[in-house]
Amino acid sequence: MSGASAAQVLVIDDEEDHAEVMGEVLKRMGHVCTLVHTLPAAVDELKHGAFDLIVTDLVMDAQDDGLRVLEAARAGQSDAAVVMVTAHGDVPTAKAALRGGAYDFIEKPLDLDVFRTLCGNAIEAVFLRTQNRELKREVEGARGFEGMLGTSAAIRALANQVEQVAPAPLPVLVTGESGTGKELVARAIHSRSKRSGKPFVPINCAGLSESILEDELFGHVRGAFTGAEKDRQGRFEYASGGTMFLDEIGDMPKPMQAKLLRVLESGEVVRLGSNEPRHVDVRLVSATNAGLEAMVKEGAFREDLYFRIKGMELHLPPLRARREDVPLLVRHFLAKFAHELGKPVPEVARDTMGLLSGYGWPGNVRQLINVTQNALVMCDGPVLEPKHLPPEVRLTDGDVPENAESLGGEAPLKLDQLEKHAIRNALRVAEGNREQAAEMLGIGERTLYRKLKEYGVK
Repeated sequence: MSGASAAQVLVIDDEEDHAEVMGEVLKRMGHVCTLVHTLPAAVDELKHGAFDLIVTDLVMDAQDDGLRVLEAARAGQSDAAVVMVTAHGDVPTAKAALRGGAYDFIEKPLDLDVFRTLCGNAIEAVFLRTQNRELKREVEGARGFEGMLGTSAAIRALANQVEQVAPAPLPVLVTGESGTGKELVARAIHSRSKRSGKPFVPINCAGLSESILEDELFGHVRGAFTGAEKDRQGRFEYASGGTMFLDEIGDMPKPMQAKLLRVLESGEVVRLGSNEPRHVDVRLVSATNAGLEAMVKEGAFREDLYFRIKGMELHLPPLRARREDVPLLVRHFLAKFAHELGKPVPEVARDTMGLLSGYGWPGNVRQLINVTQNALVMCDGPVLEPKHLPPEVRLTDGDVPENAESLGGEAPLKLDQLEKHAIRNALRVAEGNREQAAEMLGIGERTLYRKLKEYGVK
């Protein structure tokens, strides 16, 4: 059990030996236990302490003592799970306690394996509920849109730009590396515009020949070419009134660039095999990971088209330039995929998060999504550990532990090596700022200072 997963548990039983047995089981699971033996002592602890799990005998000095503990817990410790311990004859009362908000009950004499499992499940449910609430609060406090969530200055600036440009009729050029989320920005612009009730039509220009791309964009009439058995509406006509998103526009064949420019200037398309122009009203959002200015200078992209599509330019930063957003994104996608897979959301160990925050992410958010999903599939416990990450994330920047025989091998990595590696990465990313590094790692500054001294990291 990870130290971060240790729960605060209150055990209440007027039989001291019985309370000690339950407390010992829970302590061996890694939890912190407080033992009391009377209702007044339990009420006092509930007023002044904070607990994740409350285990209480149902009948103590009075028949309803356990129910009164439950009542006090619901009043002051609403996030805690309450497990009732009952004799066989008290089962109807225990079932009534379930209706009153208890998590579950277990009968005496205790089967310790059953008790251990029941308490473990109750604690996991509490942690999951708390984690989901914190994630929701964190997401609500962040700016951006799905896949582009963040609290970094770069994302806040981008979100502000999207809000400003969305209502305007200007064409927009979205630039950034592959995998940064350019289509997400295009969709956000569309959904915040006056065209949001009309179609959003994406098409990727990369890898399409001139003839196929022309047919996709402009459509054709029956008999225009072999196999054209009926009229077909092109993407521009379908998108009329809405938004057309041309992804990787830098890969568009040059003859098609001239045809696209004509459509943008005239507001009309002509289907293949037809002479009849058709009016279209489309807002264009384009995206590229190529340097269009350099392509213009080289003659690979038309200058007049470049200025036509660049009414406003929005640039997406790579993930490595906003590493402080990585923890939020990891937790967001873990929760999303866990829901899809029907799995509980695992806790992310601090050394795991350190590795994720320190990694360079050459594939940007798209790669992070893939890594998060795969790690969740590999995770078979309540904690996402470094072993669940792919090798390229566990060993970044060519930093290979001494006992690793090769980069491609599966040499066993000791916890202290991984922790040291995560700290060094965080300090590098934070440019030596220890406060920021501690925040990335999810630990306190004092803990970071102690670890720096322990590992001899400067």
